[in-house]
Amino acid sequence: MVATYQNYLNGQWTDSETGNTYPSFNPGDSNEILGYFQSSNTEDVKRAITAASDAFPAWSNTSAPTRGDVLFRLIQELESEREVLAEIITKEVGKSLPGARGEVDKTIQAMKQFSGEATRMNGETIPSVDANIFGYTVREPLGVVGVIAPYNFPLGIGIWKIAPALVAGNTVVFKPASNTSLISIKIIELFEKAGVPKGVLNLVTGSGSVVGKEFGENTDLKAVSFTGSSDVGIKLGKAVTARGGKIQAEMGGKNASIVLEDADIDRAVDSLIVSGFLDNGQRCTGTSRLIVPRTIAKEVIDKLVAKANELVIGNGFDHGVDNGPVIDESQLNVYLHYVNRAIKEGAKLECGGKRLTDNGLNKGYFVAPTVFSNVTEEMTIAKEEIFGPVIAVMEVDSYREAIRVANNTEFGLSSTIYTKDLEKAFHFVRNIESGVTHVNIPSNYFENQYPFGGKKTSSIGPREQGSTALDFWTDYKTVYISP
Repeated sequence: MVATYQNYLNGQWTDSETGNTYPSFNPGDSNEILGYFQSSNTEDVKRAITAASDAFPAWSNTSAPTRGDVLFRLIQELESEREVLAEIITKEVGKSLPGARGEVDKTIQAMKQFSGEATRMNGETIPSVDANIFGYTVREPLGVVGVIAPYNFPLGIGIWKIAPALVAGNTVVFKPASNTSLISIKIIELFEKAGVPKGVLNLVTGSGSVVGKEFGENTDLKAVSFTGSSDVGIKLGKAVTARGGKIQAEMGGKNASIVLEDADIDRAVDSLIVSGFLDNGQRCTGTSRLIVPRTIAKEVIDKLVAKANELVIGNGFDHGVDNGPVIDESQLNVYLHYVNRAIKEGAKLECGGKRLTDNGLNKGYFVAPTVFSNVTEEMTIAKEEIFGPVIAVMEVDSYREAIRVANNTEFGLSSTIYTKDLEKAFHFVRNIESGVTHVNIPSNYFENQYPFGGKKTSSIGPREQGSTALDFWTDYKTVYISP
C-alpha cells in the first residue's frame, strides 16, 4: 500500500486544509507511485508561518553555539542513515546509486562547515571619534524565512539552505520540489531527531503556483531563499522585494567550457563527461556549451562522442550504471524539444538525441547523452538552459573569440578552461563573467567551504555557503554605549 505523507507544522504531522494530495512517481518506472503528498493552499502556508512566528522568540534567544549543536547531531543522523537516504534519492530523482551517495556525502561535508558557523557569528568593534563611546556591531536573525529547494539535489540544497538559516536564529518554512517530496519528508525527520524544537522548522508541500506564490506575497516571511529556474526566481524576487523582503536566488546557467590547443585533451574530455553528462546534466553548474578552436574541434568532438557512447544508461540501482532517468515526463519533453529545435536550426547531431526504451527502459524517462556540433551563437541550443545531458560544441578561431562567445549569454553561473598556458588561464579567470570558475577542472566542481553563486540572471542576493553562509540570514545592528 502506498503511504500518504503530511505537512509538518509546529512539530506535528498535519493534513492540508484542502484534503487533497498528489502522487510522486519513480522516474525509472512511471508506474510506481512513491507516495502521496499534501496539495497545500495558502491557508496551510499561513499556519506554518504562524507556527514559525510563535517559535521565533525562544529560538532566536537560544545561544548560537546551542543552535549549532543541532547541526552536530544532524551530522550523526545523516551518517547513520547514509544508505537509506541514497536509496530514496536514486528512486525519487533517478540518480545512479553512487551519484546519490555522493550527494549524501556532500551534505555531510556541508554540515561540518555550517555547524562551525555558530561560533563565527562575529561583529566588529570599531573605535569611536568620542573616547567615551564604545561602539560595536552584532548580527541578528531576520525572523520567519522561507526555503524553496529544487529537485536535482533535494537533500543537499534543502539542508544547505535550512541549516544556516537555523544557526543564524531564524525559524523556517520549507517548500520542496513536488517531484522530490519524499526525500524532503526525510529531511524533516532528520532535523526532528537532531533536536529542532517544534515550530522552528515547518514543511508545506504543494505546487509552486500556490505555495510559492504565497511565499512571494506574505509579508510575515522576512526572506526567501530559492533555487530553480531563472524565470521563476526573477518573478519571485520581484514579488518578495516589492513587499520589502529579502531574496536569495540561485538560478539557471548556460555554462561554457573552453578547451585550447595546448590542453590535455583526453583529460579535458573526461572532465566534460562529468560536468556535461553525469546526473543527466541536471546540475545548474554543468557544462552545456563547449567552445573549441577549429584546429582541434574534430579531435575533441570525436573523443567526446566516443566517451558519451560508452556511458551506461539504466536503472540507478544496477551495478555499473552511469545515469538513470531524467526527473519526469516534463523534463523528458524539454530534452526532446531542444534536440528537435537544434536539428531544425541546422546543428549537427553527433550522438544521442533520443529517448531510450530498449531493455525495459520504456517504463521510465531515460535519454541518451547528446552532442551537437556546428552550433552557432544564434541557435536556441546555445542560449537557453536545457537542464539535460546535451553539450553544444561551438568552434572559434582564437582564444579571444572563445572568451567573447563564452560571455555572450544572459547567464553567469559557472565556467572552466582547459589549458597549460598560465597567462591565458589567469586572463580567463579575470575576464570570464561567471560567479564560479575553474582551470582544468569540471565546471560543476565545488567545495562547501567556498562561497557559491553567479552573476547576471544566474543569481540574486548574497552568496550561499562558505564564509558568506550567514550573510543572507542575518542583519547587522550597530550599538553605541556611553558608560
